[in-house]
Order: sequence, then structure tokens, then C-alpha cells
Amino acid sequence: MSQTESPNSYPTSARNQVKRRHDRGFYDHETVHRILDSSMLCHVSYAIDGQPYCTPTFFWREGTRLYWHGSSASRMLRNQTKGERVCLTVAHLDSLVLARCGFNHSADYRAVMAFGTAYLVTDPAEKERAVIAMVDRFFPDRTASLRASSTQEIKATSFIAMEIEEASAKIRAKGVADDDEDYALPIYAERIPVRTVLGAPEPCARLLDGVRRPATLDGYSEGRLLEDALRDAYFVEYPNG
Repeated sequence: MSQTESPNSYPTSARNQVKRRHDRGFYDHETVHRILDSSMLCHVSYAIDGQPYCTPTFFWREGTRLYWHGSSASRMLRNQTKGERVCLTVAHLDSLVLARCGFNHSADYRAVMAFGTAYLVTDPAEKERAVIAMVDRFFPDRTASLRASSTQEIKATSFIAMEIEEASAKIRAKGVADDDEDYALPIYAERIPVRTVLGAPEPCARLLDGVRRPATLDGYSEGRLLEDALRDAYFVEYPNG
């Protein structure tokens, strides 16, 4: 374990403790949350009648609680409304690592596994807040300028929340790591960085005359790393983390 348990760390158990290469494991809120907040896509794993499923979906974090949404008719949401235990994961591929032997080929990465009990958001105030948060979390203050969601649109959308009971992060960030004797071999090795970079915005062809891109979207500018834009947006919406 890379740190002792504290109020600022998630508790460890057989479910979330990193066993292989435990030196790469982290349980502190800061590390876990930073990895979560650098993504808008997660995978939610659950079982229905003994059959495992894994569903990709958009999500966001509020403190130690995670939210995701989907169609009210989806199998995933129908199952998770019953208070099912789920595992939510996020992973970032940071580089490809080419070593001097096949066994040492690897990748640099950051990943999180979070465990908890999912529940359907039924409280009207919480659901109304979630409707706004699923947009403003990524694009701060955007809902203030949008058409209000219709009753039918809100009815067709369900939200699931999960308090993080246990979580762990696992990080590899060392590039090429060959056996000492292999460095004497005349074999090429390298690290290939992998990044998700924003492209140039493409305005809708049906914009009305005079409608311009708002300054609130400046964080999503061409050439910027997506994860940087997502983290900055998070702290605009949730300045206290």
C-alpha cells in the first residue's frame, strides 16, 4: 500500500487493494479524484441474473459521489435502480513503451476503480440539479443560455448516483524499464506519448446570424489537452473540489 489510511483516503479491502505492483497503487482522494476528473467517459460494470455487463457512459463527480445518466428504458439503469453494487472504472493511456524484450513492453497509464451501491436519483431537487450539472460540469454556465429541457426530455432521462465506498488508483509513469543487462544490447527502445488533443471548433452550419462562440468555451481551444480542459471546467463548477 502506498500510503496509510486517513480521512483523505479511501479505505482498503480485498476489493480495491492493489495486489500486483502495489507500489503503483494509490488510495488518497487527491490522486483518485484527479484521474476521475480528467475524463468524461467511464465504464460501469454490474451483473444481471449472474450475467456480467460493462456499459460505457458519461459521468461526473461531486465530492465523493459519482453520477451518470442514460435513457430511462436502458437495461443498465433499470437494474441499477434496485440498489445494485457496481464497479466504475476510468483509464488513461499515457504512452506506449517499447523495450528491449517482449516481456518488458508496456504502457504508461493512470486508472481508477471505484466501488459502491448505485441508486436511482428520485428526489426532484437532486434530479433538477443533475440535469444542469451534466452540462455545466463540462461547460460551465452553459445551461443558463440554453432552452430549458422539456418535461418529456426530463422524463426520458434517468440519473444514477453512487457514493464511493472504496476506490483505488494505479499509475505507471516510468517509460522504458529494461533489465540492467539488456541496456547493453544494440536494440532500439522508446516511449511513444499518447494524448487526446482538441481540434478546431466546427460551428453548426445552421447558426443564426450574429451568434458567436461564447467566451465560456475558451477552455476548449484547439491544441489543448482534453483532460486539462475537463479539470479546469471541474474547478470552475466545483471550486472546493
